[in-house]
Amino acid sequence: MKRKVLAYLGALALVWACSTTRSLRDGEYLLRESKIVTNNPSFSTSELAPYINQKPNTYFAGVNPLLWMYSLGGKGETWLGRFIQKLGEAPIIYDPFKVQESVIGMENHLRRTGYYGSQVESQVEVKGQKVYVTYYVAVGKRYKISAIDYQIPSYGTFRQDFEEDLPNTTLKKGQYLSENALDQEATRSAQYFRTKGYYGFTKSFYAFEADTLAGDGKAKLKMEIRDYALGDLPESAQEHRKYTIGDITISRPEKLRIRQSVLENLNMLRPGQLYDEKEINTTYSRFASVGMLSGVNINMTPVGDKVDCDISLRNGRLQGFKTSLEASVNSTGLFGVSPQLSYYHKNVFHGGEILNIGLKGNFQFKPGDSAYSTEVSVSSSVRFPKALGLPNHLFVGPYIPRTDVSASFSYQDRPEYQRTMISTAISYTGRWGSRLSYQLSPFQANIVRLFNIDSDFYKSLAKSNPFILNAYKDHLDIGVGGTIYYTTDNSSVPTTPYHYIRLGADLSGNVVSMFNRYMPVNASGQRTIWETPYSQYVRGEFQAGKVFRFGYRDLQALALHIMAGAGYAYGNSASLPIEKQFYSGGAMSMRGWQARTIGPGTSAMLEEFSIPSQIGEMKLEANVEYRFPLFWKLEGALFADVGNIWDINSEIDGATFDFKTFPEALGADWGLGVRVNLSLILIRVDAGMKVHDPAQAEGARWIAPSSWLTSDNFAFHFGVGYPF
Repeated sequence: MKRKVLAYLGALALVWACSTTRSLRDGEYLLRESKIVTNNPSFSTSELAPYINQKPNTYFAGVNPLLWMYSLGGKGETWLGRFIQKLGEAPIIYDPFKVQESVIGMENHLRRTGYYGSQVESQVEVKGQKVYVTYYVAVGKRYKISAIDYQIPSYGTFRQDFEEDLPNTTLKKGQYLSENALDQEATRSAQYFRTKGYYGFTKSFYAFEADTLAGDGKAKLKMEIRDYALGDLPESAQEHRKYTIGDITISRPEKLRIRQSVLENLNMLRPGQLYDEKEINTTYSRFASVGMLSGVNINMTPVGDKVDCDISLRNGRLQGFKTSLEASVNSTGLFGVSPQLSYYHKNVFHGGEILNIGLKGNFQFKPGDSAYSTEVSVSSSVRFPKALGLPNHLFVGPYIPRTDVSASFSYQDRPEYQRTMISTAISYTGRWGSRLSYQLSPFQANIVRLFNIDSDFYKSLAKSNPFILNAYKDHLDIGVGGTIYYTTDNSSVPTTPYHYIRLGADLSGNVVSMFNRYMPVNASGQRTIWETPYSQYVRGEFQAGKVFRFGYRDLQALALHIMAGAGYAYGNSASLPIEKQFYSGGAMSMRGWQARTIGPGTSAMLEEFSIPSQIGEMKLEANVEYRFPLFWKLEGALFADVGNIWDINSEIDGATFDFKTFPEALGADWGLGVRVNLSLILIRVDAGMKVHDPAQAEGARWIAPSSWLTSDNFAFHFGVGYPF
């Protein structure tokens, strides 16, 4: 029996191996392997891997299903064969010229990193129609810098300027000599001189000479700054001199209407100041950050000992519309649709102010059922390209702070109640460097009114969950908030490895509480303003994510995401307002559930709501997603989500967070997704299936695979952009 199994597996492996070369033409060979072997065990071959110009297809446990799929199309001579090939992954055909290019690239890299005298040879082994390439690397000798001799011009203040920068040099005694290190120092030092008035100063004025004849593994280095550039004759030498800013002109199209004071605030250059490349770059960044401009060009022209500056501006599209759509449906037939339409104008007051007017809807319904939930909101905001109320001289860097003044009105209609909310906020947004952004709201307020409350709903909720009933009352929310976001990739559809961290916090009611003695008290003992109790709470949220890239051309990715949040009501409030509570499920969260259909904890769904509205004061969640290419612009995804929401102190059984019952209270799902990646925008459809449902009775929470696709156990989601 054992021999038959082994024979069967061997035959299967042979068929698989042969099938992956079916699409090859005569004289073509499948590149099966490329590896690097070195004579130095301490040398990491990973730094040479990027110089392999031709890498084989990616295999998992010796198998590549997409390559096998491609081979089913044969040689692509029929329309069906070509169609099948589009579903798979084309084989990497061995190219001897690319092997030679790889050898040259590795040798150049070794030389530039200080491994002098290194040699790389390639060996090609052919087995049938498969090729195995091995690169044998003989790592050369390295030299440590024992002394550095500087030869610097002594005229003017040039030598003095150089000596002031000497502590910042990247060349140190004892470090290994390499072309990369020398080039890095020349680039850095030349950039420094361009901030000290030396316009046009480049690394081509630097010359290095290393003496390694002692044979002791050490090198004596001479660094010289010349008066003539590399490739020029000594006769063309001219003393390096400092320049100041001359005339400054700002040109723009006639149809671009913008106040002169705004342009002067953006421009950091002034006639007579010492030329400084940092100020040039800062001015460029400040102009480029204004949304109404599509292009900025700064031309510098030397005239004597001055440099004239011409700043040329190009206007972009000033106004237009944006749309977005999210949708979901679960196995019970509950549909959810969230359309959004917004209008923008990027120069509404002729000072770079951005006006946004938005209309958003959120509709949930069941065909043939009276259950529904309708929410419509209209919002408007104006973004000013400065920090209103703060002196301009506090913000002179390349990133301009912005002030957002916003207001919105929303109306929600459910069978149980109707609700309106008026919101307004003043926020400062900006950046610290290219990766860290912030938003600080010194004032944010919500006025929430509930009316037409169904009496049966109110009585039932008061009996079953009096704790959450406090969230469904009129309230006034006045406080502060802020968000800090760090990311290594700001693009809308990232294509490289990246990670991010987001921190958010809200604090409400503390300033208002200072005036408690002047406020009337309602029947519940709460202080009120205009007969409406104000909310008092603290709320925090943390998110972090990391995306790894791997495989052929880094087209595969593994995305990880965690989220934790909690809010606590105190003082004048018994619970968090509805709009500040957490929920789980939906297109961006636990995708085995629709939004607001899981939690809190192991508690059952509240029967008082015709459309689910499960909320809690605390949330924990973790997500993992494997992303891979399919064909054309289609991508696939395999994901899993774990998490839930909880109350911090609730009278409902299982709703309160407890470390003892924490594992049983976690929901878990997995699913598949398809995405259309259009580079600037990504459209996705995800299907999630519950694996562990905390709302089920104890002992029945793990869902058997045979029940994954049964009623009330899966959900479809439509969205724009990656979920995390």
